[in-house]
Amino acid sequence: MRLNSGEHARVASAIAAAEARTSGEIFCVLAGRVSSYRDISLAWAAAAALLLPLMLIPFGFEPAWFPRLADNWEAGHLSALHLTIGRAIGVYAVVQAAVFLAVYVLLRIPVLTRLTTPRGVRRDRTRQAAMHQFLAHGLHVTEHRTGVLIFAAMADRQVEVIADKGIYSRVDQAIWADAVQVLTEGLRDRRAAEGFERAIALVGGVLAEHFPPRPRNANEVPDRLVEI
Repeated sequence: MRLNSGEHARVASAIAAAEARTSGEIFCVLAGRVSSYRDISLAWAAAAALLLPLMLIPFGFEPAWFPRLADNWEAGHLSALHLTIGRAIGVYAVVQAAVFLAVYVLLRIPVLTRLTTPRGVRRDRTRQAAMHQFLAHGLHVTEHRTGVLIFAAMADRQVEVIADKGIYSRVDQAIWADAVQVLTEGLRDRRAAEGFERAIALVGGVLAEHFPPRPRNANEVPDRLVEI
């Protein structure tokens, strides 16, 4: 979901209006996805390759089940058993490789990637990405440490609100839950700009209550939404 210029302008106006009532700084980031989660897909594929072929053993697995992988000739001497075992191991390895590749390719489909990635992993990686953006845009170096980042990851369906220590030490962190909720609802309903506007209004209200404007209320961070 990409926002058009009009929606960007709406978010920027919402930030400016909120900051007019506070010395805090608000910045917004909308990310497409925060991770490829390739390692998670690889882990599932490896587990499937180890476990699924084992289900063939109770049914009397033998190489002859896969005629293109093993011929039907039998050796008529004492090494026949060794040849059969070796052929079985080789065919089993090919089956494992095929299962691994099939499961990995299947789990690279975005919706399946998200469904098979534990929510805790998605939450942690979204938090890491949000913290990276917080630092990258200088929200940690405002004069009174009153920067707030509102971060949303579309593909991961995760929202984070990060407040600098000047705010963190004075505001109950549970208060940000409402901002997370309204932005999550806006993204789910495909009304991202409206979701950001509502979240900004809630964050701005909290900041106005605890951090009123100062005599020299410089705008230290651009009033805008960044898409990455």
